[in-house]
Amino acid sequence: MKTLNFRVILFVFALIFGVVFSIPSIMQSESGKKITLGLDLQGGLHMLLGIKSEIAIESRTKSMAASVKYIFDDEDIIFDDLRIVDGKQITFELLDKDDVVKVKELLKKELPGTVLSEKELKFTLEMTKEEIAKTKQNAIKQAVDTIRNRLNEFGLAEPTVAKQGEEKILVEVPGIKTQADEQRIRELIARAAHLQLMAVDEERAARVMTMNANEAKSYGDVILPDVYNEQQRYLLRQIPVLDGSMLTDAKVGFDKNNQPVINFSLNGQGAKIFGDFTAKSVGKRMAVVLDNKVYSAPNIRERIGGGHVQISGNFKLEEAHDLAIALRSGALLAPVYVMEKRSVGPSLGADSIKASSIALVLGFVLVVLFMVLYYGMAGVVANVALIGNLFLILAIMSLFGATLTLPGMAGIVLTVGMAVDANVIINERIRELLHEGRSVAKSIEDGYSNAFTAILDANVTTLIAAVVLYAYGTGAIKGFALTMSIGILASMLTAIVGTHGIYQWLLPKIDKKKLNYWFGIKAEGAK
Repeated sequence: MKTLNFRVILFVFALIFGVVFSIPSIMQSESGKKITLGLDLQGGLHMLLGIKSEIAIESRTKSMAASVKYIFDDEDIIFDDLRIVDGKQITFELLDKDDVVKVKELLKKELPGTVLSEKELKFTLEMTKEEIAKTKQNAIKQAVDTIRNRLNEFGLAEPTVAKQGEEKILVEVPGIKTQADEQRIRELIARAAHLQLMAVDEERAARVMTMNANEAKSYGDVILPDVYNEQQRYLLRQIPVLDGSMLTDAKVGFDKNNQPVINFSLNGQGAKIFGDFTAKSVGKRMAVVLDNKVYSAPNIRERIGGGHVQISGNFKLEEAHDLAIALRSGALLAPVYVMEKRSVGPSLGADSIKASSIALVLGFVLVVLFMVLYYGMAGVVANVALIGNLFLILAIMSLFGATLTLPGMAGIVLTVGMAVDANVIINERIRELLHEGRSVAKSIEDGYSNAFTAILDANVTTLIAAVVLYAYGTGAIKGFALTMSIGILASMLTAIVGTHGIYQWLLPKIDKKKLNYWFGIKAEGAK
């Protein structure tokens, strides 16, 4: 009597698992997890972005200036005329020469990568050439990470965001089909989301409408417009009280009039700076500035502790949601701009799917026919394992919501050949042993035992290459590496464990006189 062994049971469970979790992807049903099609298969948005890395130097300098002010206030160092010159230098004057040594030590410790020059208690602080180059490179890396985070938080599956060349970024977003969605994505990507809390220059605020930028600069101020009315202007202190680098979270909320607002939280240092500033500035105004536009400039009525701040405005709910995403994911150190944009139509994707499907089906059918014609029932067993392998690949990719690209489909086609290759090695080992006159049971066991090491070595080395490709590749290369990795692991289960179990289960039915039927060889010498 044939008894089920653990290998068959494991294979059956794997097959059921593969079929059940592949159905949503195969049927493209609304329910259940399924594979996401990549840009080349379902269409979407392709963009090549440039980055204005020089602006990163100005942003970093402004942030450094805020840090200098905080350090001096915290250490009770008396200073005057702290300002930014040409966007690259910070100048200030010390009023007590006894503070010079202390200032040099503090700035060297707190602001590495800078050089401080002195002339009669007047100081100039700027970044070294090495630090400037590093800042530009960090701006590009940070832009890649920030854009990827924004697209992920937006709910887009598997967007491709990668550095290309020295100062370019490739962005591919699958599934974008309408003009409205495309515009929204472009705005979300390009938005700098540079948040600053800035003090209003109350002493000269009344003259802001007659003042020009150069005059404001001479006072250490800057003129910024209102976000909803360009004619309304604010005169603000050039050095911000704090910036978005101290922000830890941003969420959409609603005010007492049920209008959308954005509530954001500051880290410990930011909360302390904000609390100290509001305590010293009761009765004065503080502007909430985002991307060099003033969203609000409320009066400070009391000290505000806890590090919680609110941005209010005439937001639409969708706009507030996108802005919160941009703030949470972090500001872009340098603005990006679109160098190249094109929409990949779904018709191209349909053609790609059709061509890839034909290749997959044709390759599968040819392999199946070869195995049956050359190996007989052993080929049928190998084909059952191959079918299980395909279902497992689809199921695992579906569960993880992986993206299937055109190279990914090529990886599946290649996996079909690799999965069957393991059974070819095993079947040849079994045939060799049968020719030597060993029994069918002994030939099967020794065939698997002898072939296992070679199969394992080949699969492990291929898997290592696939993992490296996934770790260091981008876009299409990742898709190919992913399907290859899953296919290799699945084939180890189906082609080795599964087929071995099937042979053990069918062993009582295998007639040594019908080896041509079972293994495609003449029954000579087998016991």
